Amino acid sequence: METTILGAGPLGLTLALRLALQGDRVTVIERAAQPGGLAAGFPLGDVTLEKFYHHLFRSDHAIIELLNEIGLGDDLFWETPDTSVLVGGKPYTLNSAGSVLRFSPLLPWERLRMGAAIAYLKLQSNYQKLQDKNAADWMRPWMGHAAYDKVGGPQLAGKFGDYAQDISMAWMWARIHSRTTQLGYLHGGFQRFYDRLAELVGVLGGELHFSTTATSIRDRRGGRVRVGTSHGDIIADRVVSTLPTRVTMKLLPTLPSFQRRYDVGAALSAHCLILSLDRHLMERVYWLSICDPGYPFLAVVEHTNFIPPQDYDGRHLVYFGNYLPMDHPLFKLPKEAVLEEFLPHIKRINPDFAPEWVRESWMFAAPFAQPVVTPDYHRHIPPHVTPLRNVYLANMFQVYPQDRGQNYAVDMANWLARQLG
Repeated sequence: METTILGAGPLGLTLALRLALQGDRVTVIERAAQPGGLAAGFPLGDVTLEKFYHHLFRSDHAIIELLNEIGLGDDLFWETPDTSVLVGGKPYTLNSAGSVLRFSPLLPWERLRMGAAIAYLKLQSNYQKLQDKNAADWMRPWMGHAAYDKVGGPQLAGKFGDYAQDISMAWMWARIHSRTTQLGYLHGGFQRFYDRLAELVGVLGGELHFSTTATSIRDRRGGRVRVGTSHGDIIADRVVSTLPTRVTMKLLPTLPSFQRRYDVGAALSAHCLILSLDRHLMERVYWLSICDPGYPFLAVVEHTNFIPPQDYDGRHLVYFGNYLPMDHPLFKLPKEAVLEEFLPHIKRINPDFAPEWVRESWMFAAPFAQPVVTPDYHRHIPPHVTPLRNVYLANMFQVYPQDRGQNYAVDMANWLARQLG
């Protein structure tokens, strides 16, 4: 069986490995010059750093098992770094039951109410009960208006912007129910993981074509499939696209009813400015969710408050992250202009900050990084089997009620490989 896979992110590479182990002759097509997708890194001395911040949770069993399987499990580092929210200009740890009870921006009875709602979401295993409900409408009465106004509402607004009032409570459930306070990271960067997967696919006889763009998917006589690419056509017995649903739809021939039902909904793009500083920006905080108004970024992630600066030749590495509409003006600005816009707001995080602290900087953007998960979203999740014979779809828009993540990509790839086998 000849299988062509579009996309060399975690899903595409894991699927390629599984199918190759089952005896398929696998070809992987990837537009970028390296494997990894949204989890790919860039060189930083002897290691790599992700273009967009990444970590694992203890509950991420699928990817942990795969890392162990391919010999990288011993390089996983586990810690419980500080994750906080910025409220009233001050960071407050908010990652456990105890921290909720100590959360002084709320009155004691307001903390208890917020804690009870979080406990319910932790214990509730049936997300279907929540999926048709609006998150904002659910959180206000259950968590309390004060908790919503100070934390829940600003986080929804920071993440989804104009869509904040339209998000399904199932999305919020997934973020609270499935995550752990203990976080994991692969020493040397997650790029090692994707490079190893690509290497193993090659050892098993697979072909990987990087810097190659898929341009079309067409069926041929006899049930085979033709994939047009920027470097010529590839003929396969079956094709699996791990590209975003909307991108895949553009590659397929016109399929009116399929496209009307499944080529719907919005997605946001990711944007990250990364700074290398000569000292800490935040003394203890790894992850800071911005709940105060007026900031041009939704999160500050000081990676080296989790992984030591010594691993990066003493650099203090800080991400400033956003999810924004694809036509947002920020994507048109050069890195220097974005940094100039961010500098006064970085000083709000730490009044001692000065531009002279910045030693290096990088900026990255990627489309289709965050699905907008509305209450109607689950009715438009496409099936893996498309109307085009022997063409399959598998991507992050199908891991509902989760919305993204390396672990869910690996888990879906494992499942799909069993179905296709």
